[in-house]
Amino acid sequence: MAESALFRELQSLTTETRNPRSMRIDAASTEDILRIINDEDARVVPAVRAELPYIAEAVELIVEAFKNGGRLIYAGAGTSGRLGVIDAAECPPTFGSPPELVQGLIAGGKAAMFVAQEGAEDHESNGRDALEEAAVTPKDVICGIAASRRTPFVVGAVKHAKSLGCKTLFVTCNPREAFDLHEFVDVAMCPAVGPEVIMGSTRMKSGTAQKLVLNMLTTATFVRLGKVYENMMIDLQMTNEKLKERSKRIVMTATGVDYEEAARVLAAADGHVKTALVMILAEASADEARQRIDAADGFVRQAIAG
Repeated sequence: MAESALFRELQSLTTETRNPRSMRIDAASTEDILRIINDEDARVVPAVRAELPYIAEAVELIVEAFKNGGRLIYAGAGTSGRLGVIDAAECPPTFGSPPELVQGLIAGGKAAMFVAQEGAEDHESNGRDALEEAAVTPKDVICGIAASRRTPFVVGAVKHAKSLGCKTLFVTCNPREAFDLHEFVDVAMCPAVGPEVIMGSTRMKSGTAQKLVLNMLTTATFVRLGKVYENMMIDLQMTNEKLKERSKRIVMTATGVDYEEAARVLAAADGHVKTALVMILAEASADEARQRIDAADGFVRQAIAG
């Protein structure tokens, strides 16, 4: 039987090759197994650092899209898809963003978050259909996530996005020189982490690298949009007891007031941390604080300066 095209393609991927440093992991002690894994994990951060110029380009595209009514939509399968869904889900409680602003699409739909739906990733048309269901417009930024680069669901989503006029991003863990989707992708981010400890198990180093990149994309974007004062999240939503107490602590830390005063001002600010900070630091009423924030395009530092 002749080798299939897919078999030959997989052979060429760094993420599918054997790691010479873990060849005897099956004969290692528990502690040595962990040391091998940890040594390989240490290679992830430098690989991501090498891609910072490209990650910065991607952030600029996302910031511009958000300012013009667009969204960030991740498209991935398996581990990559789950990481996109997780990053999207964490933005509203952290940054007070609308749930629809950052979305994660995963091959196989919601069920794939909990049980693998392996066949769902095998068709480019499924990626296109997922974008159509999300009512994607040219204002949106679409970010494909695939450790291998080749996942049909992801490739199909990115190709369809480009045909609609969207800005497109791609996160892959194969080397940049192997990236061949330039026709469809505006910015590729390629942290090349090398072969996995267990051959092809891209939930490991590749998953870690992808998580780091996604953290950077959304965090840097929201910092650029005024969602952070100094190094504190200030647009968080007070949707549970922990976040209510965190809000008080942020106000206390940033302004020096005590617990009771922080609670009082937050109540006067309708629970909005930004407003409470400006009320205290600029000695302003709630209405004046809101006006200052609007005039400063959401940035507390500028709102305080007036």
